[in-house]
Amino acid sequence: MNTRNPHGNIRRKLIAGLLGLTALAPIPGMAQSSAPLKLIVGYAAGGPVDGGARLIAPYLAKELGQTVIVENKPGAGGTTAGDFVVHAPPSAQVLYFAASPPMTISPHILKAMPFDPVKDLAPVAPILSYYNVLVMNKDQPFKTLPELIAYAKANPGKVSYGSAGIGASNHMSGELLALRTGTDLTHVPYKGNAPAMTDVIGGQITMMFDIISTGRNYIQSGKVRGIAVTSRDRNASLPDTPSMRESGIPDYDVGGWYGLFGSNKLAPEFVAKINEATRKALANEELKAKLIEQGYDLWVGSPQSLGERVAKELALWGTVAKGIPKQ
Repeated sequence: MNTRNPHGNIRRKLIAGLLGLTALAPIPGMAQSSAPLKLIVGYAAGGPVDGGARLIAPYLAKELGQTVIVENKPGAGGTTAGDFVVHAPPSAQVLYFAASPPMTISPHILKAMPFDPVKDLAPVAPILSYYNVLVMNKDQPFKTLPELIAYAKANPGKVSYGSAGIGASNHMSGELLALRTGTDLTHVPYKGNAPAMTDVIGGQITMMFDIISTGRNYIQSGKVRGIAVTSRDRNASLPDTPSMRESGIPDYDVGGWYGLFGSNKLAPEFVAKINEATRKALANEELKAKLIEQGYDLWVGSPQSLGERVAKELALWGTVAKGIPKQ
């Protein structure tokens, strides 16, 4: 005897079809899961830029209500990561966690810059500013910046400074110092800040500019002498080290920054959402304390303010880089 119910079969097919439609269409009012947001860093894990991204990521995730992942794509002085984001589809949920050098210095230094930082990327949110501190071998005969400048003018080319490489922010800080003071300083590029600092300590080179968050450890341990910070005013984590302005160079106020950028095809609503979440994350007292303790200055602002700083510093470093051969 056939016990099949044709009407039941029809009902089952209708229910299956409705379930399939439900899986494709969102139900109004129901929270939708989203893919993780990826912060693309242009340097290897363990460096200061990577550390900054990993520091803010959990606070940003909390504000967005979604997972935030840091992904490293080192290469070409940080520009490989930017190029990756430029070519990512708008729906890819990726942002370039950029340090300033690839955005404002590399275009003047690289023969083959993979992207245009103004035309190809959209500013989303500034995060923080950082400054360098000029440190020197503690056995040098000069102890202040005016004494250093006087010595450099009397001994052209004898004062040497190290950097993380041609086009690095500390290289450009040295070039700017020479330009502002009319001195002839000898640049010695290294493959990173650490080997340059080793040679400052050992006396192989005279000095270097180092990011405050790492340079202050060498100053506080007595391995090097801190001469001046590159900010307009003193830094809270190095209160005993004068600024360039205090030391007689009033027009020297330069540093770096970290900021979020996306494809220029991003929807304005998405940019506004990330900017607002970043503002709220930076207002977290715990995160603020961590950043300030490491010598950073929080930079809360609009996408427009980030874009304006890129344009301003592109012009500044273009002037400084005129005598540097392209790499």
